[in-house]
Amino acid sequence: MKSLKRNLLALAIVGTPFAAQAELQPIDDARMGSITGQAGVTIELETKVNIGEFVYTDEGSLSIKDISIGGANRTDLFEEITDPAIRNLAFGTTSDLIDNIKIEIDVASDGDAIINVWPITAAPIDFGVKTGEWSLQGTTDSTLLANNFSMVGAITKMRLRVDTATDTLNLDTEVGISDLDVDIPFLAVGIRDLKLTGDQYLENPSILTLGAKVNMDIYNGQRADGTDALAVDLNTFNADMTIGEVLVGGTSIGSFTLDNLSVQNTSLRIYGHP
Repeated sequence: MKSLKRNLLALAIVGTPFAAQAELQPIDDARMGSITGQAGVTIELETKVNIGEFVYTDEGSLSIKDISIGGANRTDLFEEITDPAIRNLAFGTTSDLIDNIKIEIDVASDGDAIINVWPITAAPIDFGVKTGEWSLQGTTDSTLLANNFSMVGAITKMRLRVDTATDTLNLDTEVGISDLDVDIPFLAVGIRDLKLTGDQYLENPSILTLGAKVNMDIYNGQRADGTDALAVDLNTFNADMTIGEVLVGGTSIGSFTLDNLSVQNTSLRIYGHP
């Protein structure tokens, strides 16, 4: 984290009142060219986030309690990858922090902003998310939607690009879920050991295939009546998915497998209602 500390020190210096700085000197064209020609910014990051409660309120409210976002803190991720050397390299070190992250930020010659999120080492970026109760709350009634949600997985790449020619944010990522569990009390349903991976993982489990491929465009689009809406176009979603156990009324009804799941050319238009 030495580079992160240096970045924080630099920010602190910039934030110091100008009166405390040395006399400002104009920058000539040659020096300005050397500054604007630099190859972007790299940020190394580690973090953990805890939120006591998130509440979305309309006329009633949706509440999500006890949110925790950090590292997976497990060495058994994607256990189908059996090579001991690969497993040790990828998942041999555990932490409750999201770490091993390198964020590269560049602005291309055409003005496009490019943000790449990569692992610092050869290991994927592992993550873990847990929550408590999800509930709907009204003035007279409430419903427990979900409880005991937990998810661990890994990201092998994430790339965002803001295209100035089309005013579009493109997200291109590969992310895998090694284990997801959740209870849905109002339906008497439970999900155990859900795994989401790349569409070749079932045939060839490896670090290279563990991530489901997701590519989407996000922009200001139009809804059916021609007015503005948040547009989300899912260009590609390629994955394998397995569910180890589905519980209905507390009793298992079996397991499920979806091999070579592909979702393409899907468009969403999201907007508020009066």
